[in-house]
Amino acid sequence: MNGKVFIVGSGPGSEGMLTQRAREVIDAAEVVLYDQLPGEEILSSLPEDAELIDCGKYGGNHTLEQDEIEALIVDRARVGKQVVRLKGGDPFMFGRGGEELETIRQAGIEAELVPGITSAIAVPASVGIPLTHRRFASQVTIMTGHEDPTKPESALDWSLLARSRGTIVILMGVKNLSKITGLLVKNGRSGTTPVAIIERGFRADQRVTVGTLEDIGEKAVVAGVKPPAVIVIGDVVTLYDPAYPPLIPF
Repeated sequence: MNGKVFIVGSGPGSEGMLTQRAREVIDAAEVVLYDQLPGEEILSSLPEDAELIDCGKYGGNHTLEQDEIEALIVDRARVGKQVVRLKGGDPFMFGRGGEELETIRQAGIEAELVPGITSAIAVPASVGIPLTHRRFASQVTIMTGHEDPTKPESALDWSLLARSRGTIVILMGVKNLSKITGLLVKNGRSGTTPVAIIERGFRADQRVTVGTLEDIGEKAVVAGVKPPAVIVIGDVVTLYDPAYPPLIPF
C-alpha cells in the first residue's frame, strides 16, 4: 500500500511563520526531504525519529539532482511511508513543487499541498515595504532571477516589465542582479527607480541594501550581498526607513 506525500512550504524562514498544518504534518512525518532554505530554526525542529534526507543546494552544488529527489519521494511513498517534501517559502512559487507533484501523480501516489507564506511578500513586509500602496503601486509582478538554463529562450518579456508602473519582486536574483537592472533600464525603466535587497529574511542577521536601478549592482558588490535575498523594485521602496526595527519579530 502506498503512503502519502505532503509538499510543504515552510514560509520565509521563521518557525513563527510556519502554518499549523505544516507543523502537524512535519511532526507526523516518517521521511522528510528538505532544502536548506527553511532555515536552521525550522530544520532543527524536524522529528528525530524520521528519516531526514538533505536535498539542499550549497554554493551552486546540488546535494541531489531533481530527478534523484523525485525518485526518493516515490520510493519512500511506495513502501507506505508518510513523506514530507519540505521547501522554503511556498512550494509552487519557483520551488519546483509543480514538477514534483507531476511525478507523484504519475506514480499513482496520494499527495497533499501545504502552502507556505512566500518570502516574496513576507520579507519586504517585515522591513516596512508594502508591495502595493495607493500612492505608488496597484500591481505586483513576482519573477525569478534564475530561469531554467536549458530553455531555448527567456520566458520574460523585459519590455513589458520595464513599462510596468507597479512593483517588481525578484527571487533568486542576486547572481544576475546587474544583468536584470541593465535590461530594465535598457527597455525603458527609469534608472532612478528605487531598489531594495533584503538578505536572509526573518533571521537574526537580516540586512537591507537600498539604491536605484543605476547603482544597486555596484552597491551590492561593495556590501557583499549574497543569497538568499529578495529584491524589490519600485516606488514602494521609498517607504523603507532603517530607523525602525523589523515589523515582524524573528
